[in-house]
Amino acid sequence: MASFRKNQSLQEFQKFIGDVYAIPDDRLYSMADMLVQQQRFTMRALKGIRKQNSEKIKINLLVALSWLMAIANRLHIDVEKDVWKRFPMLCSYCGKKPCECKKIRPQKRKYVKSDGAQKPKTMAGFQKMFNEIYPTNNKTLPEYGVHLAEEMGEVSEAIHNFLGQHKIKQLEDIKLEISDYISCSFGVASSANIDVAKELEKMYSNNCHVCHKLPCVCSFNSVSLIKT
Repeated sequence: MASFRKNQSLQEFQKFIGDVYAIPDDRLYSMADMLVQQQRFTMRALKGIRKQNSEKIKINLLVALSWLMAIANRLHIDVEKDVWKRFPMLCSYCGKKPCECKKIRPQKRKYVKSDGAQKPKTMAGFQKMFNEIYPTNNKTLPEYGVHLAEEMGEVSEAIHNFLGQHKIKQLEDIKLEISDYISCSFGVASSANIDVAKELEKMYSNNCHVCHKLPCVCSFNSVSLIKT
């Protein structure tokens, strides 16, 4: 049996998704298919924000995050490594904690150097880190939702560019956009009072959260019919 525990890391969550879903993903889904699913559940989370439905926000945000990990696995991207490189306990743009972008309005992105000793050891630690960099009292939940939609579009654009030309620079762009998407996901979660690690533990206590098999045996059609 495979499961995810709330004291585990972002890297361990990515591995869990690979253990449970890599076989059906490789057999049933192209990269474009996987991206559609990730977009689909992201949009459902945004619908939950519009309808002020916390349960809809939670389940769809977590499923969208899971599809993002599946995409990263397909591309052999180490999400935790790249998130930390992008956000080493500091805003990736102004280089401050908490972020001061609105105050100082930097004209270009500041280079920020990571100190591995400070890197969070758990999924919960990353959520705490992002809440310290980007405090939730600086934005409303709908504003976080708009930002998440923007980042979803940029992930999609980066992946389509890479699939079209297969340039190394485009793969590096995907890593950056995935990191930004995760930052915004934690922002939405914190603003909506969702403990990501705790809720993932509930969702993934026994293999796939739908069929509870290892590996997952959900069919392509059954996944396409899921409504949350």
